[in-house]
Amino acid sequence: MSIPVIVDCDPGHDDVFALWFAAGHPSLELIAVTTVGGNVPLAHTSRNARIALTVAGVHDVPVSAGAAGPLSRTLATAEWIHGENGLGGPVLPEPTVPLDPRSATELIADKLRAAAEPVAIIATGPVTNIAVLLRDRPELADRIREIVWMGGSTERGNVTPYAEFNAWVDPEALALVVASGIRFTMVGLNVTHRALVTSAVRARLAAVGNRTARFGDELLEFFCRTNDEVFGMPDGPLHDPVAVAVLADPASVGLVHTRLDVELAGAETAGATSVDLDGMLRREPNAWVATSLDVDGFWAGVEASVARLA
Repeated sequence: MSIPVIVDCDPGHDDVFALWFAAGHPSLELIAVTTVGGNVPLAHTSRNARIALTVAGVHDVPVSAGAAGPLSRTLATAEWIHGENGLGGPVLPEPTVPLDPRSATELIADKLRAAAEPVAIIATGPVTNIAVLLRDRPELADRIREIVWMGGSTERGNVTPYAEFNAWVDPEALALVVASGIRFTMVGLNVTHRALVTSAVRARLAAVGNRTARFGDELLEFFCRTNDEVFGMPDGPLHDPVAVAVLADPASVGLVHTRLDVELAGAETAGATSVDLDGMLRREPNAWVATSLDVDGFWAGVEASVARLA
């Protein structure tokens, strides 16, 4: 039986592949997509989510726009990786998937109420929308099966030495979500940096041969180039789909139950995720944290999902 999921995202090249992974996998039922300001401003992330579904031939999933910026900070974006419009590389088609008139939190609330069972939320950007939902509609918390988030790290960051981008953009929202008591899984850079888009991976995905794969290959060409220019990583790490794998193929992602705290202050440490893998602080575990990835199994799942799309 498939798991109903909502993907909350800020597309971004890797968010697009996360959407395709969720839309094409038989273990998941994608029931809504919500967007947030993150990699690029909200107008772009919302349009990009609609483009991703349009290319894939997914026209029965509502898309709505959410928070334009963090709870209490000024939005910082990542055009230096994703390009000015968030999907640098291909010529972007006009989306035929409409923007739902409801706000992201309204759409999520409606889907949670209507679902026959609790719904999982996969977040691949700053978790501002989820924090707003839990702050303003706490009675819906028990309708959320779990939250799986791509962000953070047990090691170093990618926007400061200590902070990963999604955590750094809105650490206050992250702290609120982690403290909610809802099952929370962090899929950080320590694992996503193993999901490298090698030339063999690109060839494998391109060989699928459908419209989705062709568009995806153009995205990866740009994404790998900017990762090489910025981080010296010519095989760009495709972060966000790893969060989808936690639900789509649980055997492919190893998790540990441990303590996760979020740093909210500090010139260089704001947004850092403090993961107490060795129990040094003697605090109760409050999160599941990804620590390993079956790389071949992960890419097989992505490939199969892309092949099921248009």
